[in-house]
Amino acid sequence: MSAFPVSAPVASHSQAASLTNDRDFLPLKGTDHVEFYVGNARQAAYYYRVAFGMSLIAYAGPETGQRDRASYVLQQGKIRFVLSTPLRSSHPIADHIHRHGDAVKVIALWVDDARRAWQQTTSRGAVSVAEPYVKADDDGQVVLASIRTYGDTIHTFVERGNYHGAFMPGYQVIEEDHLARPVGLLHIDHMVGNVGWHEMDEWVDFYGRVMGFSLYQHFDDKDISTEYSALMSKVMANGNGYVKFPINEPAEGKRRSQVEEYLDFFPGPGVQHIALATDDILHTVTKLTEQGVDFLHVPHSYYTELQERVGKIDEPLEELERLGVLVDRDDQGYMLQIFTKPVEDRPTQFYEIIQRKGSRSFGKGNFKALFEAIEREQQLRGNL
Repeated sequence: MSAFPVSAPVASHSQAASLTNDRDFLPLKGTDHVEFYVGNARQAAYYYRVAFGMSLIAYAGPETGQRDRASYVLQQGKIRFVLSTPLRSSHPIADHIHRHGDAVKVIALWVDDARRAWQQTTSRGAVSVAEPYVKADDDGQVVLASIRTYGDTIHTFVERGNYHGAFMPGYQVIEEDHLARPVGLLHIDHMVGNVGWHEMDEWVDFYGRVMGFSLYQHFDDKDISTEYSALMSKVMANGNGYVKFPINEPAEGKRRSQVEEYLDFFPGPGVQHIALATDDILHTVTKLTEQGVDFLHVPHSYYTELQERVGKIDEPLEELERLGVLVDRDDQGYMLQIFTKPVEDRPTQFYEIIQRKGSRSFGKGNFKALFEAIEREQQLRGNL
């Protein structure tokens, strides 16, 4: 069990140099944690421990002096999720759950100086949610501050250089989790936000102007479309490339796109999916499948043309097809990816499992196959 902060993988010197510029006034060390507001954190924690193999490392609730909510901290590799549930229906968390279902509320970013991060972003137009404040216990102190982003989502800056506990002051440490079944997940690769019609550029501007991010990749409705639906996406990355946020918006199509379905059921803007990295996708997806995680189905026709499109790869084609793993290549290498079905009853949040073998792209060559698979699920739900 690691008591150290969660960080992103180290970018290569050339990648970092290409992204770092004078606008990097908000140096980020990675994703500290992601907090979900959920209806029953105890049961949600069980799901993530058994299905995704995450370990319970810390807890806060009435037993620790936290009277209004219960929070379970789960970790695997450098991925850290916090699942929080209200203890009374009058709590603001209950309102968030009533509107959105179980959903991401906080994307927490690890910084050296939370006060400066808050000052730099609010001076550039960010709306403050919480001014810098300190939480302390016998293991030291953590400084936190929060700003708003799309929808009801917030960013919290976490400064933990003077803290040596498992997670945060006020949490009790869980020494060992005998229930967790690890699957080889390493870190968060990227997190995707869905926003409303014609709002993508507004939030691209927000991440550029307020947080100093740069445009990393751009996909329009010609790149991301099928016979029936389309969307547009721009990928924003921070200065060192450790944090990447693709922003999606709907585009005109014959039928309702996956982003429109999300915006309808969420409702409104929010986190669509979180991409979790592995260094052995065949092992990870096999374990996840065995442990009850459902993935999108990809037809046989995708694999008959795969090697002609992407060239030589290390993984056996029959294994990729058996599991439904997609492959794409760019000028730096190739990547493998697969997407779960929604993990809520609402057709909202899902996960991507990704393995990068040189490639820094987001699977442009897989968009058509992926979105056709999503459309088949939308058709089953009657939402296409």
